[in-house]
Amino acid sequence: MTLPPGFRRVALEEVGSTNTEALRLAEEGAPEFTLVTARRQSAGRGRRGKTFDSPAGNLFASIVLRPNRPYAVVSQLSFVAAIAVGDLLDRLEIRGTVGFKWPNDVQVDGAKISGILLEGGVGHLVAGIGVNLAHHPPGMPYPTTSVLAKGGKTDIDEATAILAEAFLERYRRWLADGFEPIREAWLARAMGLGREVRVTVREGRTDTGIFSALDETGALVLTQNGTTRKITAGEIFFAA
Repeated sequence: MTLPPGFRRVALEEVGSTNTEALRLAEEGAPEFTLVTARRQSAGRGRRGKTFDSPAGNLFASIVLRPNRPYAVVSQLSFVAAIAVGDLLDRLEIRGTVGFKWPNDVQVDGAKISGILLEGGVGHLVAGIGVNLAHHPPGMPYPTTSVLAKGGKTDIDEATAILAEAFLERYRRWLADGFEPIREAWLARAMGLGREVRVTVREGRTDTGIFSALDETGALVLTQNGTTRKITAGEIFFAA
């Protein structure tokens, strides 16, 4: 496996969470593009403290980043990561339509295939990316799928190298040109754009409206009865 110049891989057989290990290394001074991977996670986690299945055969990777950008801006890297996953799925030759579900899920034909989690500390950020290569968890409250189920290539080392290359390309574009080219690439595959959606903003509060845009910061723009609202965090659901 050949990684892009500057990447240094820390390959583990098993770890609680690649994000936890990458954060530890970052706090100890690990350079940007330190890439922590594991064959299996015993305590994988997602947004809002959710746990998820982490069987061997899937891709679990966390990248140490030091973007030197304001804290309010670095959340845009979840979109960078999503687009990189889309690039990966294209190169793995899956059958199906890749879609991005705000804020940071990647789906194929409406079924989740990847999740992204950004976590950070002083002077560093970790982008955690999980991709269902060989397995997808059963019994979830939403559809799931895998690269294998979509007829794609499932070699973990190959997928890891492709992901690193795709992420680096998109990350450098973000550093050089800002969010606009990333926003455009994400919107090209955005799920629910122009449709009515429901967004759970916090427990007990739900906003409904037309998903009309993604603003210049990455916020979801809802339009209803001629008024617009910007939502920076939440869980999106599509109308039947």
